[in-house]
Amino acid sequence: MTIATNLPDEAVIRDIRRRLTCPLVLVGMMGVGKSTIGRRLAAVLDMQFVDADDEIVAAANMPISDIFAQYGEAYFRDGERRVIARLLEDQGCNCVIATGGGAFVQDETRALILQRGVAVWLDSDVNTLVERVARNTKRPLLQGGDPREIITRMKAEREPAYAQAPIHVKSSAGPHTQAVAQILKELDKWL
Repeated sequence: MTIATNLPDEAVIRDIRRRLTCPLVLVGMMGVGKSTIGRRLAAVLDMQFVDADDEIVAAANMPISDIFAQYGEAYFRDGERRVIARLLEDQGCNCVIATGGGAFVQDETRALILQRGVAVWLDSDVNTLVERVARNTKRPLLQGGDPREIITRMKAEREPAYAQAPIHVKSSAGPHTQAVAQILKELDKWL
């Protein structure tokens, strides 16, 4: 299969897994592919995958858009920090965690992730992000405005926080396997 040829060989993957002593935490803008890439990365590394947003929805017993609408962003961010802290504590080194786009921007949440995990910043250009999220009506931060303008502004505001992640990988419009291969390459160098 040609897609698999981009990945390191099994010995390299086993060595990366052996050296990994804490969870991998994927951070970056909405629509960059944290959940999809996270699932594939976890499968390659034979690790569990957890989506922090799914855990927040389960804990609150309501969709994220409803949490924002009823309680506001500050309330959501506090719950998000608590859920991510629990995941970092409970999952150990056998987990890839995908976070929401704004999680790593929050000082306290970012400090938790940097202390207890390996943060991987998945980055993408604005055009790719807009293409992936513009039709999704469930993203509360995209409500009430032009998605391109909102994403462009948010990306510029958030990049200084994302840049604190020790690993930075570009996620293009191509196959997500390319991003998985790049993460593995960067992890191998970093560990």
